[in-house]
Amino acid sequence: MTYSTMRNTKKRAVLEVDALEKSYGTIQAVNRVSFDVLPGECLALLGANGAGKTTTLQMLCGVLAPDAGTARIDGYDVQKESRRAKAALAYLPDEPLLYDKLRPLEYLQFVSALWRMDMGRAADRSERLLAEMGLWDKRDSYCETLSRGMRQKLAVCGALVHEPRLLVLDEPLTGLDVKAAHEVKEILRGLLRSGRSILLTTHIVDIAEQLADRIAVIRAGSIVKSGTIEHFKSSTPEEDGKLESAVISLW
Repeated sequence: MTYSTMRNTKKRAVLEVDALEKSYGTIQAVNRVSFDVLPGECLALLGANGAGKTTTLQMLCGVLAPDAGTARIDGYDVQKESRRAKAALAYLPDEPLLYDKLRPLEYLQFVSALWRMDMGRAADRSERLLAEMGLWDKRDSYCETLSRGMRQKLAVCGALVHEPRLLVLDEPLTGLDVKAAHEVKEILRGLLRSGRSILLTTHIVDIAEQLADRIAVIRAGSIVKSGTIEHFKSSTPEEDGKLESAVISLW
């Protein structure tokens, strides 16, 4: 029985992952990974570098084909119904691709065109997102002049322009200073309050504790434990009530 089927909930999961597997030659990168993400929920996939987090995300987003198992986004199979599944998804890798010689509005227009959005709707969404992210005064600046924090926020704008239900983030705060990291976290909390769902990977426990409703720890390609943060804290080996202690004991 998978983790998804063990959860007793009336909400339909935005993301359902069932027994995903991926190998590179003799190396098993992902081994029968299963989990789900509900509407308005943030799930953090925690693990050390090389644990299989990014490979898992790339299979969910259709970048890699799994050797076995299935993933469904908004009810659509990522492999068999990829166009519909991806329409409900936004994926931000740890190093988002921006085009240095485009301005923020031009970049969002480009992304909107890729999604074949109506031009009027795309323009309205782009302007609103830049304003909400505090980037409106940078709309005429080239992307190459933006700070790391501004670039990350613009990448979030690009991910949200087509109004996806699920946001998939790979190490979203890497390289950000304290102020920029705080701003991005506030943006993500706002998305959760609006009913969107987030799946993020990180090897920094504090980020998971600040953002996630649930966490799943992955080690050597397998999920070794999953549950609420409170569940993890109550089961620390030293009984010190710290999430970090619970997670490190599983790495």
